[in-house]
Amino acid sequence: MHIYRTDQFPLPLPAGHRFPAQKYQMLTEAVARFAADCLDTAAAATPWELQQAHCPDYIAQVLDGSLPARAWREIGLPWSPQLVERSCRSVGATIAAARSALLHGCGISLAGGTHHAYRDKGSGFCVFNDVAVAAKLLLQEGLVRRILVVDLDVHQGNGTAAIFRDDARVFTFSMHGAKNFPFRKEASSLDIDLPDATGDEVYLRLLQQHLPLLLRQQQPELVFYLAGADSYAGDRLGKLALSMAGLQQRDRLVLEQVAAHGAALAITMAGGYANDIADTVAIQRNTVQLAWQYHSRAGAM
Repeated sequence: MHIYRTDQFPLPLPAGHRFPAQKYQMLTEAVARFAADCLDTAAAATPWELQQAHCPDYIAQVLDGSLPARAWREIGLPWSPQLVERSCRSVGATIAAARSALLHGCGISLAGGTHHAYRDKGSGFCVFNDVAVAAKLLLQEGLVRRILVVDLDVHQGNGTAAIFRDDARVFTFSMHGAKNFPFRKEASSLDIDLPDATGDEVYLRLLQQHLPLLLRQQQPELVFYLAGADSYAGDRLGKLALSMAGLQQRDRLVLEQVAAHGAALAITMAGGYANDIADTVAIQRNTVQLAWQYHSRAGAM
């Protein structure tokens, strides 16, 4: 298994900015304690690769910094050469994780899940849509024919839903807070809108009800799993009420169901904004460690 890091490409932000950029280095350090040999660095996504899911004009304006100020306000991150490098590296990590998944059963990006980015704009801390780029690229190359996106970030994957609205090869499944950002939602292939304060029991029952059925119906060769940490009860932007144990059960359910179906699994971390950043890191470390343990055992059989 390969686990791709991007923390060595810094994301400079103003003091007090609410995006927890420091979680990436903390997560890499946590993962290195049990899977140092699996850590790798992917090449940055090229403009041609980005064009699989994004408009050339939008890409060019991001790369040279000419995107209008109002567009950067919607993204919520200030432009810098480092932001460009980091955004391209994050997409590259997800592409590499997907390729690794097809070869080895599972691949992981310690970043990614930037599902609010549309074809022609960014939004909600998302510059480019890494999963959309990777999915389009692998489809274009003929490496897969059917893809399932399992988006379990607490915020709906509106950009992903819009990009794949007319592409029957990709089924987008999103379980998210009904009253959370984005407040104007797109139509995924299947949306599960959850009321505020939804906890472990209801969440896991709904996931168990829908995921196995979707895998049987859609027959994907590759699953992208956005393993957001922001459904946690202690997340300041989440509004749901899952426990750390519940989130581990969620991860285990996805791993087991995808493996039982025989699909490859590419995992991205997506969001996490816990009141204590150590909680976000612990949740995402648990996701990576479960996948590492599960596929290490599978590879030894």
